[in-house]
Formats: sequence, C-alpha cells, structure tokens
Amino acid sequence: MSNKYLNEAIIGNKNMLATLTQKGELLRAYYPGKDNKQYISFYHTGIKINDSDLIYLHEDVNNTYKQYYDTDTNILNTEVTNTYFKLKILQTDFVPLKEEIIVRRYEFINNNNIDLDLKFLIHSELLSDFNNYVSAKIIDNGMIQYTHDFTVSTFAKDCKIDSHQINGSFETIRSGIINDKDYIGMSKESSIRYDLGTIKPSEKKIIEICIAFAENTKGIQKTEDEIERIKKIDLDKEYSKTKSYWRKYVKEHNGLNLKEPKNSYEEKMYEVYIRSILLFPLLTNQDTGGIVAAPEVDEERSFSGRYAYCWPRDAVFITRALDILKMTKETEKYYKIFCKTTQSKNGMWEQRFYTDGRLAPSWGYQIDETASVVYGVYTHYEYTKDEKFLKDNLRMCEKAVEFLKKYVKQNIDTKELTNDVVKKEIENSKYANKEKIHISYDLWEMYEGIHLYSLASIYAAFECIQKIYKVLGKDVSNFEGNRLKEEKVAKSVKELEQLQADIKKFINDNLFDKEKNSYVRNMEDRRMDVSIIGSVVPFNVFTPKEKKIQNTVEKINLTLRTYTGGYQRFENDHYMNGNPWPIANLWMTLYYLEKGEKKKAKETFDFVLKTVGKHSLLGEQIDNSTLKPSWVLGLGWSHAMFIIVMEKMLGK
Repeated sequence: MSNKYLNEAIIGNKNMLATLTQKGELLRAYYPGKDNKQYISFYHTGIKINDSDLIYLHEDVNNTYKQYYDTDTNILNTEVTNTYFKLKILQTDFVPLKEEIIVRRYEFINNNNIDLDLKFLIHSELLSDFNNYVSAKIIDNGMIQYTHDFTVSTFAKDCKIDSHQINGSFETIRSGIINDKDYIGMSKESSIRYDLGTIKPSEKKIIEICIAFAENTKGIQKTEDEIERIKKIDLDKEYSKTKSYWRKYVKEHNGLNLKEPKNSYEEKMYEVYIRSILLFPLLTNQDTGGIVAAPEVDEERSFSGRYAYCWPRDAVFITRALDILKMTKETEKYYKIFCKTTQSKNGMWEQRFYTDGRLAPSWGYQIDETASVVYGVYTHYEYTKDEKFLKDNLRMCEKAVEFLKKYVKQNIDTKELTNDVVKKEIENSKYANKEKIHISYDLWEMYEGIHLYSLASIYAAFECIQKIYKVLGKDVSNFEGNRLKEEKVAKSVKELEQLQADIKKFINDNLFDKEKNSYVRNMEDRRMDVSIIGSVVPFNVFTPKEKKIQNTVEKINLTLRTYTGGYQRFENDHYMNGNPWPIANLWMTLYYLEKGEKKKAKETFDFVLKTVGKHSLLGEQIDNSTLKPSWVLGLGWSHAMFIIVMEKMLGK
C-alpha cells in the first residue's frame, strides 16, 4: 500500500465512508463502519483511446482537472479533460443512502473532430494479509475480489467486460491491453476492461460502475445474487434521492441560521460552515454515536498512531458543535450509548476507541478525556434543558468524578495544601491499599506529567457535576434509585468545592512561572502551550482579563505565533514539521472573543479562513510556506472549533 496522506474529498452514508484525491482517485473505502475495516490499497481507472497506451484518469500529463461537490451535498464531481484527444470526462462519485455501494458514473464527451475508439479500464488492489488473502473471480460485467472475511465487487450497470487480467496486471496494464486465460485466480490486484465503442465528434457515452462491499458470510452465490439485485437499481433515482437528502439535511441543521453570503469573505465562511454540517454525519457511527477524529491518513503509522478512532475528548468538542447545529439526538446518543459502553469499571475513559465501543490500540491515557465527558454532559443539557438526559447520565458522571477525585488527591498532593500532618498520614494510609492512579499524558499525547490543561478540565468537571446536582435537586425524586440523599449531595458538593480551590491554588503555586511571568503547560518542561487557554475557555478556571492570563497570552503571541499569523501548539513542536494548527488559531479566537477584543479575534480567525483545504475542509495543520493544509484534512476537532467560534462571533 502506498502512502496516501491527504484525503482531499470525502463521501459516504451512515455505514460507509470513502475518500478521494482532488483528481478523483479513490483512496479509501470503509465499511461497515467509519474506522476499522478499510479495503483498498489502490483503485485506478484509465482509458485507452484509439492506439494509445493507458491514460490514467487521475494522473496524465495531458489531463486538466476541476473538482466540486453538488451544492450542499456529499456528491462529488471531478471533471477530467484530456487535452491531447480533446476528450472530456465527468466523473461523479456518491454513496446512495441505503446501499453498501460506491457509485462511479463516467460521462465521456468527444470534443474532437475525429472518432475516438474508447476502452475503459479498472485496476485495483485490495489490502491483504496471511490470514485474509485476496483472490479474484471474473463475472460477465465485472469482478469479485474476495477474502475469507469480505468481498469487494466491481461491476458495470449495463456493460459487459471485454477482457480481464487476474495475474500480472502490473506488467501489462500500461499498454491498455489485458488478457488472462483464467476466470479465477490468486492475486490481490486484478484488472478489467470495458469496450465503450466509437464516440463520434460531439457525441457522449456513459458507463456506471458500482463498487459493492459486503462481509463474506453467505457464500459466493449470495454475492452474485446481490450484484444482480444492485444492477436492477435505478441509479439516476438514487442520485436524485441522495442529492435531495443532503440538501434537506443542510437546511434542517443550519443551527446558526446563516443567510446566503453577501461578499467573498462571508462566502468562504459559509462554505466551511456548510461543509462542517455535511462532514459530521460521515464521521459518526449512527448506532453508537461514536465519532472518529478524522478519516484515516496513515494506516502504516509512518508518522502517527493513526486517526480513525474515537477520542472521548475530541468527540466532546464535536458534540458541542453538533448541538449548535441542531444535531442534539446524535449528541445524546454519544453520551447515552458510546460513553456508557466505553467507561471503565473504575470510572475513567481510556485514550481512544473504535466507534462501536471496542477499545482501540492505545499507549496511555489522558485524564482530560474523563473530565471532558462530564463537562460535555452538562454542556449538552445547557442546549436542550433536558433533565431526563442528566438523570440518565448521572451515575456515569458520578463514577467519572470519583475517579477524578482520586487522581487529584493522589497526584497534586492536596494534603500538602492543608498543612495538616495528621490528615496527611490518614490519607496516605487510606490510599495505600487502593488503586494507584498514574499521572497522565497531556492532551497532545506526548508528555506524561501534571498538566495545566488537564487540571483545568478536572476543575470544570467538578463544577459541572455540582450544576447537575443543582438542576436535579429541584426535584428530589430525581435522586431516587441512585441512593442519593440531600445530605450526601451536600457533603459531596462541599468536597468538590474544596478540591476546586486546591486545584486553583496548585496551578498558581506550581504552574505560574515567575521568571516568564506567565502560566506554563506542565511542571517539567514548562513550555508555552496554546492549551493553557483552555483554563479560560472552555473551562473557566480563570477569566480572560486576569493579569496573569493576559501576561500568558502575550507570551503565547511571542513564542507560538508564526510569521504567517498561524499559531503552533507549543514551543519546539516538531510533529510533522511543527506547523501551525487551525485549532490553535481558533482557540486564540475564542479567547479574544471572550475578552471582547473583536479585532484580534478576527485576525486569528482569518488565518483559518484563508488556509482551508479543497472543498472548504479544515486540516490538522497548515504548511507555513504554502498556506495550504499539509496533514489530515477533514479533522473533526478543527471543524467543531470553527462552529463553536462562529456561534460566539454571532452572539448566539
């Protein structure tokens, strides 16, 4: 599998997600979820015209490209014009609403003054391993590539293949001439060809290709029956239904009531807003509410630990954006199903999960993941005022808070704050035989230690559980079945208030550097880090106008702001060349909005607007030299922060 680090376009439905390049090459296809099973190593299409060699649609010196979505949809169009033969190809890719297929419609228009004899070829390789080896079987109108676990069937709607090659396609495909005596064989890469005949000047021809995905549990006959069923589907109707669905979806989820833009600046902002609305459902598991951080970019872990997993923290930011966009049912599902499924027995959440709730590969934990869920539960309530939601998630939050309390007591040494030697000895004895809670990684997952952002998130979680008690305390019956009494709640609130005071004192005593005259991110390297702003927004440990915070922001501007106006995450950040992150700029925007400095807020926000990717997708990082996304397009956290900022900017 070749490295494919930038998904420039994304399509999908509730069960599938697929990504493409800006030249229309299909990069990835995930089914039956958005995170675990990816099938495609490569999937190339090309044409042979008259006596030419193969002309790849995604890569030829004579090709020009234009790509765009149907307005307000997840239907992608790629216009490819071969200037040598004056042949225009309109490639339309979409995933129907209720089918496990990718539809690829190709319309060929001859703008030449000579006849063009056209052959259309597909050469694909599936991901394979020793336990799931790929073979291929040729059928009249395509091929079935299959393993023990799954099948990927490529076939035309109304066109039979005229040749195929199961073994040795790499040696022959460039000529556009393929031939194989066998109809079945053992190869993870295979090719097929369709003869579209002669296209006369000004004439057009169409071929519709379906790529069907299925788990291989019912045998080859069922697979072939399914192909026959799909061939009978009216794909024009599916296209119309899919287009109508997404346009209606956008209208229903215009939570900020944005109007049509009046100028180019508003248009750019509007485009990112609409693409965010269309992206979130493609990242979400519709059954559990789990949300992947982004479509995968790094299966081989060349530079990262991979991205197509659900981090509770990232998802909490995203669910706030979902609430803003009137996707409250999706948010509720995330907390009531995904979070309850994934919470550990001790009350914490691990680093990351598959969206179906299974534990994903991890290398540590971040305490802010656990704290963020409690914060997110109450934040959702602020949008819906649904007391039943709070009641349903009360026990989950209490378990999380108990874990957070243990973390605070064991790791920030609150006992020293009381200066009570006897109490210290009692506490030491109390925890001697209890679970020892290890210090956690920071939110960037790079350093273990005591981090300001992490403590701020815990502070906010303690604040939110108190607010939850206050809301539910209006009706004593809300506590029935949870064995809570007013006395117990009052005692818990008193303890939480003390722990909040301890946390704040610890931060001021240990994480404010008097030489730098600013807060620092942790007790070890003491670098500047944009996440320090989290102690102001969203977690409200400090206010934006406090002198120490203003000094810290000034220090952040001196150390993290680059010459382009983009902000790095932290000092000496070397991950993927230490580029600016849209998240960092949007965090600064939130701070300035909170402080009332609209001009500075606009400056930090405008950097994000001018560096958006193809199709208004936001990335994880921006290349300072090109001002284009350089890594991970379609990052859910970036889009969530964008929506949160817009809500604040518009005063909603």
